[in-house]
Amino acid sequence: MIQISGMPFQQSDAWPKGSIESDIIQRMQDDSAVYLYKSIDELTFEIKLRKNIIEGAIVMDQGDAEFASFEKSYCNPEYWNLTYVGGFQLRSDVKPSEAILDIYKNSSLYAYECSTGMIIIYYYAVLRSIGEHLFNQLFQNIYLYSWHSDSDLGIHSIHSDHFIPGDVVYFQNPDVDPEMSWWRGENAVDLGDGTFFGHGLGINNAVDMINALNEKRKPGSIQSAYLTNSVARPSFKHLAHLSKIQRSYSAYKFQHFVIHHNESSISFYKYLQYLKMFYHQMTNMNPI
Repeated sequence: MIQISGMPFQQSDAWPKGSIESDIIQRMQDDSAVYLYKSIDELTFEIKLRKNIIEGAIVMDQGDAEFASFEKSYCNPEYWNLTYVGGFQLRSDVKPSEAILDIYKNSSLYAYECSTGMIIIYYYAVLRSIGEHLFNQLFQNIYLYSWHSDSDLGIHSIHSDHFIPGDVVYFQNPDVDPEMSWWRGENAVDLGDGTFFGHGLGINNAVDMINALNEKRKPGSIQSAYLTNSVARPSFKHLAHLSKIQRSYSAYKFQHFVIHHNESSISFYKYLQYLKMFYHQMTNMNPI
């Protein structure tokens, strides 16, 4: 359910019945979890960002970018430097907004795996939501590799069987063929109509996603792929707050280390485990 300033939310005519905005609201209202907002503006921003995540997924599906493991990734050198591990580092002489849009505009010049695809969709959606000027202030040093992202995206993991349109979910393939390990799973955007978009498998319903992954299992396997309850979301409230900034944004922000794990198609929850292991090791090496 939705609460604004502690009061139950009553849907208005601002979002016509049958629209994606209305569907997002309804899915939130049907959830046993409580979605708390300080104002209607916070809620409106989240709905807009979720809609733009869905748009970013659909447009990516319509493009020509290839699915590739890190070893075989490539990008447009006019905007990105390809690192030796298969990451895309934003060039210092280009605007972040133009570089993200180029992935869509010149999609045939790109190849990446599915978790990187989800981060690209997030940046695209935030750009569409806050505008080019603020986006270029906030995200000046983008590095695309797996689930690594700028801290202002605030990506976090929850466990839920109730998905909201715009959520990124994960299909696990526990018995994947070792010769095709990049099909260990598929990150996918819930499009709100019973289908999901995953870079590599395209737009399908859950059954077809699972069937596609089952074809990538080791010979003789009887353990099916499945849709997990692992959900990734950006920090909608933090981004809503940033969207209100009118002047130059120069506040210091902590950035996470990059975990170069070389495992294509892992979930954000798995990436988070790697990140926590790294910080734990650093703490043990440098005790206070």
